[in-house]
Amino acid sequence: MDREICEDIVIVGAGISGLATALGLHRLGIRSLVLESSEKLRITGFALTLWNNAWRALDALGIGDLIRETCLQMQGFLNVSSDESLFVSEHSPSQPNKTHVKFDFETRCVKRKDLLETLERELPQGTIRYSSKVMSIEESGKLKLVHLADGSVVKTKVLIGCDGGNSLVAKWLGLQNPVSSGRSVIRGIVNYPDGHGFQPMFHACFGGGIRYGFIPCDENNVYWFFTFTPSIFHYDVEEQDPLKMKQFVLANIQNAPERASQIVERTEPECLICSHLKLRLPWNILTGKLGKNNVCVVGDALHPMTPDIGQGGCSALEDSIVLARCIGDALSKKKSSNGRGNADDYIEIEKGLKRYVRERRWRSFTLISTAYLVGMIQESDGKVISFLRNLFLRHYTFKIAVRIAHFDCGVLQAQPLS
Repeated sequence: MDREICEDIVIVGAGISGLATALGLHRLGIRSLVLESSEKLRITGFALTLWNNAWRALDALGIGDLIRETCLQMQGFLNVSSDESLFVSEHSPSQPNKTHVKFDFETRCVKRKDLLETLERELPQGTIRYSSKVMSIEESGKLKLVHLADGSVVKTKVLIGCDGGNSLVAKWLGLQNPVSSGRSVIRGIVNYPDGHGFQPMFHACFGGGIRYGFIPCDENNVYWFFTFTPSIFHYDVEEQDPLKMKQFVLANIQNAPERASQIVERTEPECLICSHLKLRLPWNILTGKLGKNNVCVVGDALHPMTPDIGQGGCSALEDSIVLARCIGDALSKKKSSNGRGNADDYIEIEKGLKRYVRERRWRSFTLISTAYLVGMIQESDGKVISFLRNLFLRHYTFKIAVRIAHFDCGVLQAQPLS
């Protein structure tokens, strides 16, 4: 049945960025409607590493401590190169020497389900409208008309695309589709009912054309990943056969310690997934329209990137805080201005979104470019890169990841209204 719904702010997608943006706005006293195509909260993937910048964003949303209760604080990195057989400490919070760098910030591996459910619980009832697949977007003067699959139309003053790498909102803005990085990833999560006994460290093995790593989420769950180049390894990514995935990973991590291999061996079939790694071309970030009038994009809809510096989810949370603050500032200016009409209302909103785009453009460009380069260096099997990596680049790439996570998205603070 065709019907029309009017909302001031509409967010497309109930992933991390969509829910975090809605919660950021809610903390500022601003209502929004989140449109989600699935029938319930969609939990894709198993876990994600949240670095210092993400925890600042979660604290700004008021849920940092709730998430901390569910996961372990990492104490450092342990690394093994492709021609070694034991993990060697690269970063540690203590005992600094020529192979140790002070690890003075917060990093934890969080189960995606825990993060999404916490964000959902903190939102007012009715904020998320499930089974609401967006089919098209139409302009109607200053408003946007969002046409849904059930025939209903949502009329809105502000449209925010948080709908992932294949974002319909990003396409409407004219952004290019994400491109293949030429690499793929197999991910898994393992439950140890009696405890896994691993140190709270990020364990990584790279070189020889692969990157393998695992990280404890809590005392019972361990998340792992394996990135590779299918064209070199002659692997069919489309064939989602858990047994073949296991055999493939195990055959290519023979230099990793035995317990690292056992993690893959005991992974249940339903806890395995393989996917292509895609990214938005960095120059498309610099030259493309990340926002237009009262429309913008957030998270993977803005900056899909490879996972090599663990900043996909972190940067999505950054986006959400910055955007909520920009919209909040714009609406507070609008409300504190006496006697202004709707035209001036839209001008303030557009200014707020332009400010958001300015703040996020270079940050997004840097994150995408850095992730791609770090992945290329760590995974390469070329003789020159391998030699340089083992000589000094592996130390440097970790330092880059640490440095890029030292970003402060700021706080959320409601502005006083006249």
